[in-house]
Amino acid sequence: MAELVGILNLDKPAAWTSHDVVARVRRLAGQRRVGHAGTLDPAATGVLPVLLGRATRLVELIQAGRKTYQATVCLGAATTTDDAEGETIATAPVPTLSCEQVAGVLRRFEGTILQTPPRYSAIKVGGQRAYAVARRGDEPALQPRPVTIDALHLLACDPPTLCLEVHCGSGTYVRALARDLGAALGTLGHLTALVRTRVGPFGLEDAIRLDTLAERGVAAVLLAADQALPTAPRVDVTDAEAAQLANGRGVALDGLAAGDVWVYAPAGRLVCLGAADGTLLRSRVLL
Repeated sequence: MAELVGILNLDKPAAWTSHDVVARVRRLAGQRRVGHAGTLDPAATGVLPVLLGRATRLVELIQAGRKTYQATVCLGAATTTDDAEGETIATAPVPTLSCEQVAGVLRRFEGTILQTPPRYSAIKVGGQRAYAVARRGDEPALQPRPVTIDALHLLACDPPTLCLEVHCGSGTYVRALARDLGAALGTLGHLTALVRTRVGPFGLEDAIRLDTLAERGVAAVLLAADQALPTAPRVDVTDAEAAQLANGRGVALDGLAAGDVWVYAPAGRLVCLGAADGTLLRSRVLL
């Protein structure tokens, strides 16, 4: 059977790890080359792009896309993991807060900020995962790092419970945001629910549930690899030009606007995601 190549926009269920989802897709597709773009914690649900075959080379491109989450934050308590999966390690009174006050504090977190990842995270510290260090009872030496939060919207305000919409870039920990928001509001905080509603061009409204995937089959719902960047134009080349690109050489194409393009050979064969500079086309991700 020919290898399937493309992208699945999946709705990850609660209690599944992202690796669990990939393993399920491998079994349903009957192939090994499967990967995901952007890990979700087991308790989180929502958009998880899964890539098959040569499309796995696009993982970094999709991971770099902007993301949107709906997050529920509980004020007044801190946990070991900064979410409801961990043990409560401290409690604090929740001050009287108006929705206007909360919205004003949220604005402090917009833009590029320094964020310390959670102790239980996959960040490497001295060659070890932070969560492995924390599980041994040690404190991982995590350093703040810059992340970008494009916008924060207060969807519901009923302290001690807040519901937020978070628009952010890659590497942002919404768990850490919940923790830091609690501190900024004069108390403690942790994440109690998280739904990822968008990763780049992939939205929750179009995401496929795993039971639907099993019923319909992978091939029936598989998106073309070029949906990783649907706004990029298509360029058709000859077989000889496709071979040049595959060998790392550029192809001269006059009148081609600068930017990313999807490059196709005859018979509709996707060659690569190319980068054009106006006169020369080169392969950026060979497919």
